[in-house]
Amino acid sequence: MKKNIALVMGGYSGEHEISIGSGNQVYQSLDHDKYNVYKIVVERENVPQAERWYWLGDDGTHQPVNRHDFSVTDNGQTVHFDLAFIIIHGNPGENGVLQGYFDLVGIPYTTCGFYTSALTFNKGYCNPVVRSFGIVSVAQSLMLLRNNEVNTDDIVSRLSLPLFVKPASGGSSVATTKVKEAAELMPAIQEAFTEDNAVLVEQFIEGREFDCGVLRDKEGRKLVFPVTEIIPTGGHEFFDYEAKYKGFSNEVTPAEVGTAISSQIQQVSSQLYDLLDCRGVVRFDYIYNTKKSELFFLEVNTIPGQSAESIVPKQARAIGIEPAQLYDMIIQAAVR
Repeated sequence: MKKNIALVMGGYSGEHEISIGSGNQVYQSLDHDKYNVYKIVVERENVPQAERWYWLGDDGTHQPVNRHDFSVTDNGQTVHFDLAFIIIHGNPGENGVLQGYFDLVGIPYTTCGFYTSALTFNKGYCNPVVRSFGIVSVAQSLMLLRNNEVNTDDIVSRLSLPLFVKPASGGSSVATTKVKEAAELMPAIQEAFTEDNAVLVEQFIEGREFDCGVLRDKEGRKLVFPVTEIIPTGGHEFFDYEAKYKGFSNEVTPAEVGTAISSQIQQVSSQLYDLLDCRGVVRFDYIYNTKKSELFFLEVNTIPGQSAESIVPKQARAIGIEPAQLYDMIIQAAVR
């Protein structure tokens, strides 16, 4: 019997449209002869509560989701789901909120569990944990909380310029700023607070940026993908929102880097996947400081993008795994 798959997309954050793009890519790639796939959209918080979760039909119609048991009605029949394929970047899909909900209603899902999702989503909490493992360097940083006093002079003296300012819980480089002058620091902090209640101010590490995806299959075997190097273009100094989604970057897969460096990145990614108790497909981001020959951890993406421009699908293709096969592997691993 075909399994009913809820493809959950959208969300409340600035990554809403990115998630919709990822969700549509997954929907088009999945084998509909094998799965009954329902696009479940979670709208932003400015939508009335009753209209916020709905099944989006192929004809554009909206049918509400019964959130008591996460079911929908299709031609008069109640549809219960065998699996939730979560493709929401940011709140509430990547921070543990949906994972906790699905645990309560008893529906398996394709991502890390609620605790790992919550921990890794907040960089201010995740970075010290990763540092404690002793397998990769982590830049020094300070986490600022909304309504607490901010002393920019103290921040500059402790971390020095330039600095990166970013929402502690967020992705796609939304509201992320590279600060070169002290006068730019407070405006950057204020912008980051528009996306989150906590802001991370982080030491700048000069170097090359690399990403590496990891997936555990239904047999329990880990698949570590080839390493990708991110090279911003068009005057972009780092992999910001425009570089990611408007073509201002070159993403080279496999990365043109020595075997020792790529092997180190893959090995660290494999270890972090286990140490952080990850599930599903996860992407780890790094900066390699070439002057010091030192690898620095940047962040964990527990729900990496799946649009046509996204990195993990490109890494999978590099080793002969097409999107349909990749998403089938994710589903099979989640329901094993």
